[in-house]
Amino acid sequence: MITVEWESEGLQTVGIVMIICASLKLLHLLGLIDFSEDNVEDEMEAATVRHRPEALELLEEQTRFTKKELQILYRGFKNECPSGIVNEENFKDIYAQFFPQGDTSTYAHFLFNAFDTDHNGSVSFEDFVIGLSTLLRGTIQEKLNWAFNLYDINKDGYITKEEMLDIMKSIYDMMGKCTYPLVREETPRQHVENFFQKMDINKDGVVTIEEFIESCQKDENIMCSMQLFENVI
Repeated sequence: MITVEWESEGLQTVGIVMIICASLKLLHLLGLIDFSEDNVEDEMEAATVRHRPEALELLEEQTRFTKKELQILYRGFKNECPSGIVNEENFKDIYAQFFPQGDTSTYAHFLFNAFDTDHNGSVSFEDFVIGLSTLLRGTIQEKLNWAFNLYDINKDGYITKEEMLDIMKSIYDMMGKCTYPLVREETPRQHVENFFQKMDINKDGVVTIEEFIESCQKDENIMCSMQLFENVI
């Protein structure tokens, strides 16, 4: 059993990003890596899928991945998603394989919406690699912006206590019986209160992107955590 100590400093702000990076590494790379380069670009041009990805050269410009890394990622993505796109149900099914001890549906919903930047109900290969590039290779500012967008469920530019509580509950639901100690019913709400004590600088009941970034940048533990997965691929 994986032991997770949810009382650690800085969890409220970077736990989600850390879980994303680790699980995406497992989901799309571990076991799917193929270092052969035979006709990958030809596959991208000729693939009979509903969505045709952009050329590798353009994705190189839009991300911090090399052409070789994009080829590897494309093989894994195509293997899991032959249609070239992922809808929310596909996303939930794939994600649940890595957390069978818990209920991943709500967390996967929030995560899917963070990757679905144009809000069209699907995540393309471009959406995937651009988001992954931010998480793994982005600057601290870019990673924090991405994390804030995940917390800001209704995308109105503020994190409310209700939104943060929904996120925290979804994390506990996902981890299921792997959390230690066992979660009391009031624990997620306590974490939300701790989050707002630290982040809500002007005490107006909401956290803005400016407050979020300023508070995170002052926290040494958060800054260290944000760099954990920079060399994952």
